[in-house]
Amino acid sequence: MLRVFISWSGEVSRKVAEALESWLPSVIQSVEPYMSEEDIEKGARWSQDITKELELSNYGIICVTRTNIEAPWLNFEAGALSKTVEFSRVTPFLFGMSPTDLKGPLVQFQACLFTEKDVGRLVSSLNDACGEERLETARLDRSLAMW
Repeated sequence: MLRVFISWSGEVSRKVAEALESWLPSVIQSVEPYMSEEDIEKGARWSQDITKELELSNYGIICVTRTNIEAPWLNFEAGALSKTVEFSRVTPFLFGMSPTDLKGPLVQFQACLFTEKDVGRLVSSLNDACGEERLETARLDRSLAMW
């Protein structure tokens, strides 16, 4: 199972994160996304829960919009996710932006544009990170086309 931490900040970013969280496991069943808005139980200490997930996740998707580009939590979570550069992957998912709009630490990561082609490349990267649970290319293409 590939644990994917989805980071967000602000209303538009949250909606993008919610869409990714519900959509990704339909495309690749061995992906287990985590999003703080949806996955923290009521009454739980959110900071402990997020810290635990950041430690367990080997892939992160940072939902970046024009309104949250300088949000400190996005950079904090991206840094925590890139804890082991050799094994971790962090993808800024750009909604309504281009890679040249990125600032700060997020510029070091290969970004994904909100286009069909780039989202397909992101899904392919996630699939590759699944290791032995990786889908064959033809099956991944069919799944991506269906969903």
